[in-house]
Amino acid sequence: STGSSRPLPDGAAPTMHSDMGWQYQHESYASRLEGAGITQSMSRKGNCIDNAATEQLFGHVKDEFYRGREWGSFGDFKRDLEEYIDHWNTRRRQVRLKGLTPEEFRNRALAA
Repeated sequence: STGSSRPLPDGAAPTMHSDMGWQYQHESYASRLEGAGITQSMSRKGNCIDNAATEQLFGHVKDEFYRGREWGSFGDFKRDLEEYIDHWNTRRRQVRLKGLTPEEFRNRALAA
């Protein structure tokens, strides 16, 4: 299926990140991304650690925010997602950050 191409909202600059699987390196895939205004990003060859942070984040987003919910409109989804991202960055304490929020952790690192 070729799907329909819709214009991107003003200011949108989406990036599609993947591993270096052959399907993602294929010219037809890369050209479809480019045609849709999407920047392609891939992990370094043989380095699956590049994907770990992204996969961890999206796993949490799916489990904590998305799974089992429905929205009446894209606007409602976008609003709720932006609220969740704000929660993640400013209020959600994380064990791997020694009990700090990402914002607190970043601010301490910058102050050091």
